[in-house]
Amino acid sequence: MSANSFDARSTLQVGDESYEIFRLDKVEGSARLPYSLKVLLENLLRTEDGANITADHIRALGGWDSQAQPSQEIQFTPARVIMQDFTGVPCVVDLATMREAVKELGGDPAKINPLAPAELVIDHSVIADKFGTNDAFKQNVELEYGRNKERYQFLRWGQTAFDEFKVVPPGTGIVHQVNIEHLARTVMVRNGQAYPDTLVGTDSHTTMVNGLGVLGWGVGGIEAEAAMLGQPVSMLIPRVVGFKLTGELKPGTTATDLVLTITEMLRKHGVVGKFVEFYGEGVAATSLANRATIGNMSPEFGSTAAIFPIDDETLNYLRLTGRSEQQVALVEAYAKEQGLWLDPAAEPDFSEKLELDLSTVVPSIAGPKRPQDRIVLAEAAQQFAKDVLNYVEAPAAQPAAAASPVDEASAESFPASDAPAYGSQENGAGAPQHADGTGAAVPSNPVTVTAPDGTSYELDHGAVTVAAITSCTNTSNPYVMVAAALVAKKAVEKGLTRKPWVKTTLAPGSKVVTDYFEKSGLTPYLDKVGFNLVGYGCTTCIGNSGPLPDEVSKAVNDHDLAVTSVLSGNRNFEGRINPDVKMNYLASPPLVVAYAIAGSMKVDITKDALGVDQDGNPVYLKDIWPSEAEVNDVVANAIGEDMFSKSYSDVFAGDAQWQALPIPTGNTFEWDAESTYVRKPPYFDGMEMEPAPVEDIAGARVLAKLGDSVTTDHISPAGAIKADTPAGKYLTEHGVERRDFNSYGSRRGNHEVMIRGTFANIRLRNQIAPGTEGGYTRDFTQDGGPVSFIYDASQNYQAAGIPLVVLAGKEYGSGSSRDWAAKGTALLGVKAVIAESYERIHRSNLIGMGVLPLQFPEGQSAATLGLTGEETFSFSGVTELNNGTTPRTVKVTTDTGVEFDAVVRIDTPGEADYYRNGGIMQYVLRSLIRK
Repeated sequence: MSANSFDARSTLQVGDESYEIFRLDKVEGSARLPYSLKVLLENLLRTEDGANITADHIRALGGWDSQAQPSQEIQFTPARVIMQDFTGVPCVVDLATMREAVKELGGDPAKINPLAPAELVIDHSVIADKFGTNDAFKQNVELEYGRNKERYQFLRWGQTAFDEFKVVPPGTGIVHQVNIEHLARTVMVRNGQAYPDTLVGTDSHTTMVNGLGVLGWGVGGIEAEAAMLGQPVSMLIPRVVGFKLTGELKPGTTATDLVLTITEMLRKHGVVGKFVEFYGEGVAATSLANRATIGNMSPEFGSTAAIFPIDDETLNYLRLTGRSEQQVALVEAYAKEQGLWLDPAAEPDFSEKLELDLSTVVPSIAGPKRPQDRIVLAEAAQQFAKDVLNYVEAPAAQPAAAASPVDEASAESFPASDAPAYGSQENGAGAPQHADGTGAAVPSNPVTVTAPDGTSYELDHGAVTVAAITSCTNTSNPYVMVAAALVAKKAVEKGLTRKPWVKTTLAPGSKVVTDYFEKSGLTPYLDKVGFNLVGYGCTTCIGNSGPLPDEVSKAVNDHDLAVTSVLSGNRNFEGRINPDVKMNYLASPPLVVAYAIAGSMKVDITKDALGVDQDGNPVYLKDIWPSEAEVNDVVANAIGEDMFSKSYSDVFAGDAQWQALPIPTGNTFEWDAESTYVRKPPYFDGMEMEPAPVEDIAGARVLAKLGDSVTTDHISPAGAIKADTPAGKYLTEHGVERRDFNSYGSRRGNHEVMIRGTFANIRLRNQIAPGTEGGYTRDFTQDGGPVSFIYDASQNYQAAGIPLVVLAGKEYGSGSSRDWAAKGTALLGVKAVIAESYERIHRSNLIGMGVLPLQFPEGQSAATLGLTGEETFSFSGVTELNNGTTPRTVKVTTDTGVEFDAVVRIDTPGEADYYRNGGIMQYVLRSLIRK
């Protein structure tokens, strides 16, 4: 029950139903707040308990100073938690382990139970092994169940052992698309109360639901576990960046082009730790599908959330996706009553403002390794010619064909036909321009490859070897999906198909997509271009692209070719997509189809022909690009409410394979000592009711010295496990055949694999082991500090009682909300990380695992301080935390005489409590036992 200090409790009548609500207008200053902060304000009003959440907290939020730096801590209580299986399995493992720990400490195991709805969608496990055939989906599902039987049995146990925990089985869809299409409430109803739907999720792209007016963001699994157990999320009232949209998108541009533009703008502006909120007349012109695509990419620009207020477009989407009329009426009535309804003319009080005229957006892609590195499509071939030099040696000076100048007008304007002005220059059959626009030669190393059917072709740098329509970022958007299918249709009618070296995959985020493809008659065309259904899951976007054909992989590796992938995903980090592919590009689904047909990033698809038709005439992109009217016509006639109602009518039941899985019984899990998927982790081994005092750190050695933009993918990869690595050797020693290694992501329920996989990304560059790439360091417990696997060195350091430290550059831990990046770091014996700056989620995850996040002084770095990574480090002043305060800085000294004051990035009192307890799980466990 709320303390109700502001007399905010009231009643809202909607039709025949009456709901208890907490009125925002009872708090002075609430009307001027941005939408997102109004949602937080309601959260405080409803959960005010006089202790953790007080009237002063509510007044502080009502009196929010938009220009002040965040300093006021509040406790946010999310209405629900959402998970995917890569991060959800370790969550359930931890909950099962906590039940045992409670029992051992004399408590009641039943206290470890979700107090808020928790839903898990299995979407990350399917791998696109099979492709290009009509039975690819069936084969991939069979392989998925074969590989993941232990994990799925464990999740089925969790569904029966824990209250308020539901699992959406494999083969249904991608978590964030399932969330917006079915699970999201927009306005929650529980115990007679109506309140804004809010959530945290164990995936950074949880923010996709922001497009539906739902405030939520990604957290690490350990934070999600705490939220499930009723622990509020400790946070500072954030700065809110207002992003004004004006105008409308031009025909020929897509949601993907828009979101890549926004990502570039916001990453340049700097929004880490801030909320972004969209407002203005252009919001009303932005479809819900486009809003969801923008919200999905919030982690790519670094913001905590990227939200759109509720309006008629929200209601239309809720109706389309099968929500009840009572629910839609409640959303409208509640939003209007509470001042949460969009006013396109309003200018809320924002901390900072940006503006984008939608009509200025042009076709774009992003790459080759970061989503914020946008490239205007008309300049893509030229940019590739420059970027490839970072991956292969530049060719010797030689005459090169002069490239056609880029026609900027063709890139930025569109004729009345709605088709982009692609192919405006006649280049014969469209031979690729092997030049970078300045006459310099583009690296070339053509290799003849013979396919299994006996045909041969040439493979060279820049070859598109993976073309994937993947990721809920875009597959939730019917406009870009239909555009892709229409590109395929027009290509087939012209006699075009994919190049033989391109692995083409279609992995939608829900079954609704394939339903509307079927109804519109577009499926056969996608199949003929090679985009057969491979699964309903993340696949390529999460690194589950599956192997390249053997002959392609061999040619790439034998000749060190810099080949590429093009995917409609949200992440293109190094080493993520496929171990054979060095350069990765994000693009809209229709452009993914176009690049599959072109077959190379050297092709300027805005000018060069993609191929020739049946009569030998060149075919340009403009010839197969659909008009806006064509796309809208298919969307209007092929998609209806009945599709969503049918797809989600029994969403938690699963297919026959799921239902046939045997379910273990009991409220504590029976661990299988032989399992290589699910093992009891050591987090609570030796834990006592009273935490030991925090200690200073002395005699620490550097495990890794890293550069800028080291992502959680670098720290804890999700993709393939190599046989000659510590993780591969562990699996081999436990009788697992190489073909059954599966991925790091699927093995997250086994801490033994995950510790060995920490810092094991094949593209990681550890500066204290120069000349290496992958999970290597130098082991200073040995004479001379020989190069060693990071895991092996860690074991030696821990055996010798030597603490470890990681040095890093800017944006450390960007990317996925991957708690194993912090768990693995802690279990390797790392006690502190010193970085130039952090992404929000990874910093909080480190604290949640008892690792101290420190920051170099402003303007300083490992390089400016002359740190090589060979030093021995000591940290003093950490013990101040024992006094109930958090030091602003701690003194760092080395045996080489370097000294500096590192900024302590424990940002809230709640985080300090977690650190004092050795981690958030230990803190929550002790709190529950004491109740």
